[in-house]
Amino acid sequence: MSNIDTTTPGEQNEGVEDVEIQQEMEQSFLDYAMSVIVARALPDARDGLKPVHRRILWGMYDTNVRPDRSHVKCATVVGEVMGHYHPHGDSAIYEALVRMGQTWSLRYPLIDPHGNFGSPNDGAAAMRYTESRLSELAMKMMEGIDEETVDFLDNFDGS
Repeated sequence: MSNIDTTTPGEQNEGVEDVEIQQEMEQSFLDYAMSVIVARALPDARDGLKPVHRRILWGMYDTNVRPDRSHVKCATVVGEVMGHYHPHGDSAIYEALVRMGQTWSLRYPLIDPHGNFGSPNDGAAAMRYTESRLSELAMKMMEGIDEETVDFLDNFDGS
């Protein structure tokens, strides 16, 4: 019974302040929502890509899934990206990858698709049935990336 809190309601720990729960929830939610919108939901004006798109392109570039190589299973790409760069679930990564390979979604696709990547009215096949590699245009976007042309930030796991 030594773990019982013996402070009285009037006593406060230093650095702890009383706040109204409703006001704190409203402000915290607004702060979080804005950070998500600014950091992840809106495409960057410089290249039109969201973080998930950049992570897919970098993951494919880093693992040599390039136009001069064979297509690889999309499940392999998704696993690589999720494991190293984007821990938000495989479906979000796969949907972004598929979209970058659809000619009706992007004027200039960044992914060279192989298999059923869907149609304007139908979704793509499961990632285990589709394959992809970077397009020639994606390689143009990646030119100079190894020459420190872009500032890299630490990842979710600090790597």
